[in-house]
Amino acid sequence: MKKHVLLGLSLCLLLFSSCEKNINFNLKNAADLLVVDAQIENNEYPTVVLSKSLDYFGKISSDILANSFVHNATIQISNGSITHTLKEYAFPLGGGYTGYVYGVDLSNPATAFKGQFNKNYTLNIQAGTQTYTASTTIPLLTKYPDSIWFKAAPQNPDTNKRVMMTRATDPPGLGNYIRYYTKKNREPFWPGANSVFDDRIIDGTTYVLQVDQGINRNDPPKADSNFFQKGDTVTLKLCNIDKATYSFWSTWEFAQQSIGNPFSQPNKVLGNISNGALGSFCGYAAWFQTLIVK
Repeated sequence: MKKHVLLGLSLCLLLFSSCEKNINFNLKNAADLLVVDAQIENNEYPTVVLSKSLDYFGKISSDILANSFVHNATIQISNGSITHTLKEYAFPLGGGYTGYVYGVDLSNPATAFKGQFNKNYTLNIQAGTQTYTASTTIPLLTKYPDSIWFKAAPQNPDTNKRVMMTRATDPPGLGNYIRYYTKKNREPFWPGANSVFDDRIIDGTTYVLQVDQGINRNDPPKADSNFFQKGDTVTLKLCNIDKATYSFWSTWEFAQQSIGNPFSQPNKVLGNISNGALGSFCGYAAWFQTLIVK
């Protein structure tokens, strides 16, 4: 019996040793890439933030991030009939730092426009000697909750903690994509840790779902703190989005959650900006509802 055990152990060791393979990475310095964070929402003006990519293995500091903004770009956005050139604006970030965003040029209101349902938009960026393009859609607002309510947080001794529940009906036919955010009291809107969903499983059905509170990824919630409380004023923002916007955020969130996990599978964030730029131009058909937690 001992011989069989030793023989089996020897075969296993031989098998694993034969599967080992040395992998050498030849890391080279790469040129900075343009990073685009562009969006347009129904009843809102478009906004674009431009920055430069950073060295993956480099140090990150407030000064480096503040200096990563890209200035003096020419950015035009079109809804198919009107083209508007955006203007760069500065805004305080705190701590003596300044952020920059490209928005509607208020000195040229004749061509300024807000987002509309069921409309296509194109973006053209000239930064330095390079040109970048992208397109997005604000779809029709066809999917939103039938009802929202709160219930006691499960398996939690604190009777003041609550979770949000929704009942919704998915329109028949695949291709209904959503992204959601929550806002609590005077906090800003934060997207959920997993904020985007498709309808491959729930197509055409009515379902009940717990909606987790959105999180600030720069200051993630501590254990047992990601609950609503009795008396909170909570707003749910649910956006219908197109497939490209869904693909960007689903792959981005997977990549962000995989940081530091040596067993995570390889992943590429799928943006929609041309000419090798990173990021995405996203369209949102937004729906809002505000409730007081009872």
